[in-house]
Amino acid sequence: MKFLRRRPGILVACALLCVILLAISAIRTLVPNALAASTHRQVSLSQQHNASQATQLQRLHNSRLAPSVHTLASLPPTTIQQFPLVPSGIKAVFPNATALVTIVRGDRDSSASDTVTVDVQHMPPNITFTIFLIQQANKPFGNVEYVADLTTRGDGSGETVFHIITFVAFAMDARNPGSSKEVREGLGPGVQLEHLGMWFSQLQDAVQVLNDDTLKGTIFDGGNPPLHAGPQAMTDGQTAPVF
Repeated sequence: MKFLRRRPGILVACALLCVILLAISAIRTLVPNALAASTHRQVSLSQQHNASQATQLQRLHNSRLAPSVHTLASLPPTTIQQFPLVPSGIKAVFPNATALVTIVRGDRDSSASDTVTVDVQHMPPNITFTIFLIQQANKPFGNVEYVADLTTRGDGSGETVFHIITFVAFAMDARNPGSSKEVREGLGPGVQLEHLGMWFSQLQDAVQVLNDDTLKGTIFDGGNPPLHAGPQAMTDGQTAPVF
């Protein structure tokens, strides 16, 4: 004891050593528990994600969604869906034109809209196109909703991003309300808009690009002449819904 009293530094060192040993013991206990909790959360997320994918795959299996639709891997509650567009009115002149539509949907309880990206390649350069949600992929199109514009660059590429309700989009005439089947939630209001297409914004652009002065406008857009867009340029081309 006299030795320790003469060497107070040894007492301090012993105290610090005890504290370090206690800390190491606590860490050895806490780390496995934290890892176990993290693993549990990851497994839980994975299970939720797999359930969401299974639902989408079941819709595809039951032919409720078009075979061109792909559901991408994502963490819940997000759903990411993609489908291509193919040339329609521009096919003869731009047969290699492509477009990819990506729809990202977050938590339905807190997300007011979906995020939609349309990315095009090998399209007519320096042309503005209008994008519509449509009842039918091809003529006579049925009910439609104008949602965005896309202007291509000099190499025929381009993209646009917009926020809108897609998975449960519908149109209706309030003077004659009704209901129809909706691919995700059964009965829905009005007429379901479950396809997407692109049109020349102006008829004169289509005439020049396609070298065809016999083309007629589509009467639902403010192009030139008034109230006419050009012909449809791209479509999802599917009979079954794409969203």
